[in-house]
Amino acid sequence: VAEEGPDAKVRRQSNTKDLASAVTKKDGTAYAVIAGGSKVKFDLKVKEKEVMEEVKLEVKEEVKEKEGGSLLGCRPFSRAILTYEHSVRSTEHRESQAPDTKTDLTGLFTEKPQSGEVAVGENINFVAKVNAASLLKKPTIKWFKGKWMDLASKSGKNLQLKELYDRNSKVYTFEMQIIAAKPSFAGAYRCEVSSRDKFDSCNFDLTVHGGCPHTIQSLGEAGELDFSALLKKSASKSQVKSEPDEDVWEILQKAPASEYEKIAFQYGITDLRGMLKRLKKMKKEEKKSEAFLKKLDPAYQVEKGHKMKLCIEVANEDVDVKWLKNGQEIQSTGRYIFESVGNKRYLTINHCSLSDDATYTCVVGNEKCTTELFVKEPPVTITSHLEDQMVMKGERVELECEVSEEGATVKWEKDGVELTRDESFKYRFKKDGRKHVLIINEATKEDCGHYTVKTNGGESMAELMVSEKELEVYQNIADLTVKAKDEAVFKCEVSDETVKGIWYKNGVEVKADARTHITHIGRIHKLTIDDVKPEDQGDYTFVPEGYAFNLSAKLNFLEVKIDYVPRQDPPKIHLDCMGHTADSTIVVVAGNKLRLDVPITGDPAPTVVWTKGEKNVPSSPIPTGRRAAGDQGDGRLHVESTKGHCIFTIEGADKQDEGLYSVIVRNPAGEDKADINVKVVDAPDPPSAPRILSVGEDSCVVQWDPPKSDGGNPIIGYVLERKKKKSYRWMRLNFDPYTDTTYEAKRMIEGVEYEMRVYAVNAIGMSCHSAASQPFIPVAPTSEPVGLCVDDISDTTVSLKWRTPEHLGSSELDGYGVEYCKEADEWVPAFEGLTERTSVIIRDLPTGEKMQFRVRAYNMAGPSAPTSLAQAVTIREIMQKPKIWIPRNLRQTLIKKVEETINLVIPFQGKPRPVITWSKDGEHLNPKQVSVRNSDTDTILFIRKSERKDSGKYEVKLQIENVEDTASISIQIVDLPGSPEKLKIMDVWGFNVALEWKPPKDNGNCEITGYMVQKADKKTMEWYTVYELYRRTNCVVADLIMGNEYIFRIYAVNMVGLSLEPSLHLFICSSGFEYKPPTYKEHDFSEVPKFTHPLVSRSVIAGYNATLSCSVRGIPKPKVTWYKNKMDISNEAKYRMFSRQGVLTLEIRKPCSFDGGVYMCKAVNASGEDVVECKLEIRRKYP
Repeated sequence: VAEEGPDAKVRRQSNTKDLASAVTKKDGTAYAVIAGGSKVKFDLKVKEKEVMEEVKLEVKEEVKEKEGGSLLGCRPFSRAILTYEHSVRSTEHRESQAPDTKTDLTGLFTEKPQSGEVAVGENINFVAKVNAASLLKKPTIKWFKGKWMDLASKSGKNLQLKELYDRNSKVYTFEMQIIAAKPSFAGAYRCEVSSRDKFDSCNFDLTVHGGCPHTIQSLGEAGELDFSALLKKSASKSQVKSEPDEDVWEILQKAPASEYEKIAFQYGITDLRGMLKRLKKMKKEEKKSEAFLKKLDPAYQVEKGHKMKLCIEVANEDVDVKWLKNGQEIQSTGRYIFESVGNKRYLTINHCSLSDDATYTCVVGNEKCTTELFVKEPPVTITSHLEDQMVMKGERVELECEVSEEGATVKWEKDGVELTRDESFKYRFKKDGRKHVLIINEATKEDCGHYTVKTNGGESMAELMVSEKELEVYQNIADLTVKAKDEAVFKCEVSDETVKGIWYKNGVEVKADARTHITHIGRIHKLTIDDVKPEDQGDYTFVPEGYAFNLSAKLNFLEVKIDYVPRQDPPKIHLDCMGHTADSTIVVVAGNKLRLDVPITGDPAPTVVWTKGEKNVPSSPIPTGRRAAGDQGDGRLHVESTKGHCIFTIEGADKQDEGLYSVIVRNPAGEDKADINVKVVDAPDPPSAPRILSVGEDSCVVQWDPPKSDGGNPIIGYVLERKKKKSYRWMRLNFDPYTDTTYEAKRMIEGVEYEMRVYAVNAIGMSCHSAASQPFIPVAPTSEPVGLCVDDISDTTVSLKWRTPEHLGSSELDGYGVEYCKEADEWVPAFEGLTERTSVIIRDLPTGEKMQFRVRAYNMAGPSAPTSLAQAVTIREIMQKPKIWIPRNLRQTLIKKVEETINLVIPFQGKPRPVITWSKDGEHLNPKQVSVRNSDTDTILFIRKSERKDSGKYEVKLQIENVEDTASISIQIVDLPGSPEKLKIMDVWGFNVALEWKPPKDNGNCEITGYMVQKADKKTMEWYTVYELYRRTNCVVADLIMGNEYIFRIYAVNMVGLSLEPSLHLFICSSGFEYKPPTYKEHDFSEVPKFTHPLVSRSVIAGYNATLSCSVRGIPKPKVTWYKNKMDISNEAKYRMFSRQGVLTLEIRKPCSFDGGVYMCKAVNASGEDVVECKLEIRRKYP
């Protein structure tokens, strides 16, 4: 056991009880070795055997420094040995010497490094495995030799550290390989692994055979794994030496100094000098700290971002202290503030971060105290959650969330499985401040599922749905009947431009050659066969790649038999050969090519004329063996004539090409005519902008008008999209066409602004999108108003009042709607529009009717549920006795000054409206002086400028039929009093004069509260008040000067003030004798200056005004001088000095770092001087 101090005592305990010397079977239990404040536990197993052996349990513990807490790896170890008589097998005895590889309860290791043996010159590996499935951060591992040496710096030719990671099992493998082992490599090793707040460690041993460890050897070059120079190794564990039963320390304490060498030789002590030094220290008692009255606690904990304050108490108030962080001195900044209050010293750490998690030391002289500060990081919460998304296959997906702290680490999972950035880069993780985004570039059906983002403070889940868009066929391939040498064209059009396909003939894939051409342009796929031959006849099929359907058509070969035809053969149109009748309708998709191939016969060759309505399309007669073509307009129309055929072509047909086409063939033998109806179909026009009919808490009802044109095909449905107002991404709400023109959109977020748009769909395709709807916000209607009641009622009116709804939602309240109805009748609005008030008066109601009333609150979502009265109300005024309510301040006399305004508001009750009558002292009021205004609930008496004559008793009377109520109010109008009368001198003696006067005739309508007596020397005419608020009408004025002429005046005083004019009298004081004052010995009141409150050292922030204060006493008043660093600063503009009642203050305007130093205040008078000084420290404004 490594001792904590030289005088540490060791106790041996089992189950918290001291041990006895004998060992029995009952002793097989848990044991502990306690040395000072340290404690080590171990287990003892007792087995029976005939031969009893001696078991020695040896426990080693590190020596800790008292002040710093660092490990003393170089001190020699002393050992405390527990010896028991115990039977045990030799193999079990060797196993008891193996190190304990048990770890703490955190259990990060899945495989721990095991102890091993190796011969000199051979290699050995130690492997540790850690499962990182539950860790948010990559684990950190450290390898140690002994208790303190980190092996990371020793990696080289004798030591190699490796690290591997298995992505499938999420297991980290850490390996330490020792190459060409040496005897000095033997010893105890430790492996430590940590990840954020989790920690685990494991101990293991290495035994090297075939050599002896060196006692002293240098480390050599970097990479040499030689620790003998740093650690004093004892003999190998395999060489078990017998320990003496006697206590060597006790023997040395009792033995004389001459016997020390003999005892050392007898018991094999090699470090006798070191043992004697420690033996000497053991006899000394530990001294109490002289510098600290109160030290720091062993540890403190604070949350990240909060403030921490460390406090100590020192024995000497004037001593300076130093604060260290991890051994480095802390400089005063905005985050670290030093304070000194009496014998207390404070270190304040503002806005604690993870970098402040460290060891802090306070140093006072040669003593110090240490503490550990642990900064607790608050959990990271999710402030903006993930949203469910529905996308099409192949689209880009972005799942976005927002957390409470920037730079936080999050974990993404899909259906409970963590997502990582694999080699295919399918998932990408983006971090922008507090926003975290999971990106899937091309969504597939396998990406459907529930995605979860997790932090250490919460999680959020969203569902991703991926739909496959069905392939729509806009134009199918048609059967063809062609003749030899003609061209056969199969064409189809599908909805997806990216879809490829394969053409088959009778089940065999068609390959392109000189006669066969396969093209794919946009959504159109073509198979063209030139110079058709009989072997080209068959079934042709187009199969889109990735879809389980096909398009089929048949190619028929028409053999032309040449018979003898007379020269005069009338022309004939053979439309039936194409499978159509004369009045057939041909449908073509807008933008596609319209080709009308009409077989004709006739000899001589007939002339072909095409017409649409009454407009001709020119063509040429058919000369044998040549073609003729006619163009019209912009070149879209082509007419070709060949032998036996007349072909009419329109490139890129549009709506204006729709109509009835006629073909006329003529020759000298006659003519023939046929009509062909052509219909051009197209995608529909966009619908009108959608209208929002109503909104709910997370939904809305949208309506739109059908498009003006359906494109020639009936509308089969509509597709709707929505987006947030501030977003650019539209989200489709339905993938199957919706047939109605009213749709309810759901799963929206309340309080967020949205827009809607609509597409129309027919058999041809989808229209362009409509204009966006007006922005709207999904909100729920408010709850119903509460507390509806009748406030007042008359013969034709009802007054209602209520309170606002308890739940208003995220939308503002637009107002209230009030309705009424007779019993079993329809509800009628009480007024047009809404009211914002919570009370209303409904007028013009029928007298005597029973009416029911209700109120509804309106917001953007519409009206709330109504709240009604509990029962119907009969419209009839209720008789109420008149009653006057006199305010508390008017129940006693109201006193006002002259010309002040009087405004009396007297509330009352009574129905119907009472008759109100005012009177003063039993007489009617003068309307020119007094104004009276009455309402249904109060009456007001108003006097703009009051006069003395307005004083009196006012009475108000309410009368309803034969019932009345009266009340009275007393008003007193006061003014300044008049001047006192008949001021005269009643007597004169010595330096005194007796005055007497009479009260004024006018007291100002209130009591005279006193008199003010003043005197003035006629030479100076400066008035001095002798008496103020003097109650009597006579007085004596003393302390007059002989021979001077005096004037006296007296004012009357009441509650308003002094009288306007005084009463005056002139008097001359004559000198009758000479006055000789007595002589006294003057007393010496002088006093040496002394500071009663000294200056206090301070630490202030640069840029903010600072003050230094002290107090001094002395007679006569001392002269004060301020010094900085012994330099007089009295005339410097940066400093201001104040002195108030002995309190001295020095103000330093916006100090900087140069203003720090020693400030001194010196007080000097004729009796002596005194000095006081302090230190001023200027801290930087910003850290």
